[in-house]
Amino acid sequence: MRRLKSDWKLSTETREPGARPALLQARMILRLIALALVTGHVGGETRIIKGYECRPHSQPWQVALFQKTRLLCGATLIAPKWLLTAAHCRKPHYVILLGEHNLEKTDGCEQRRMATESFPHPDFNNSLPNKDHRNDIMLVKMSSPVSFTRAVQPLTLSPHCVAAGTSCLISGWGTTSSPQLRLPHSLRCANVSIIEHRECEKAYPGNITDTMLCASVRKEGKDSCQGDSGGPLVCNGSLQGIISWGQDPCAVTRKPGVYTKVCKYFNWIHEVMRNN
Repeated sequence: MRRLKSDWKLSTETREPGARPALLQARMILRLIALALVTGHVGGETRIIKGYECRPHSQPWQVALFQKTRLLCGATLIAPKWLLTAAHCRKPHYVILLGEHNLEKTDGCEQRRMATESFPHPDFNNSLPNKDHRNDIMLVKMSSPVSFTRAVQPLTLSPHCVAAGTSCLISGWGTTSSPQLRLPHSLRCANVSIIEHRECEKAYPGNITDTMLCASVRKEGKDSCQGDSGGPLVCNGSLQGIISWGQDPCAVTRKPGVYTKVCKYFNWIHEVMRNN
């Protein structure tokens, strides 16, 4: 069920946070995206289905994780040097982009960092990342603190879990259609609601634990899909979920998106940051 990685490309030019890439490099990115769409070599880590373009920089905690030049996953800024994402997104190296909206363009708000260390949950089953979705949570430490601006801000964590029926928001650069893949240039958002735990269990018998939650708007088929994994589920102004897994194709009736329940890991998150 777990989605594969996206084929978005990043300029290989080394630049300081906020620097603008050359026009030629931007065009090269477009060509690479077009090639990926034509050849079908686009997998996914969950993307926003039937959502809308986010207002630019309205989700200032949203992060894009790249592996070399390839968009790997989303993540959430939670502290000046710390990100939270899905453990199945783990790779040896990341390029971290913050303050992004349109991945084709720059507006001077972007910041770029490298990851120095990753801390997946110790009980995540890394030997079966596509089958065992338990404890799908990971902290990533950046090489240097980010500068907080209107486009780069941390998201609050809460030890209190939200109730079923709570309205939430998901965001990401994942595909906007499924099973066909349609890659957006700009950050996409969708409004979803938390689903009763027993309904979540009924949708995925034997696969849901008390550290997972489900969310969707079933009548409208809104969901996360390929490319969004690791990104935020924001409820009442706090990070309540990490986009983790779900049905393929995405946005299937009675098959909601599944998220890591962040409130259950509140103490572990702070312990890792405190000790590292």
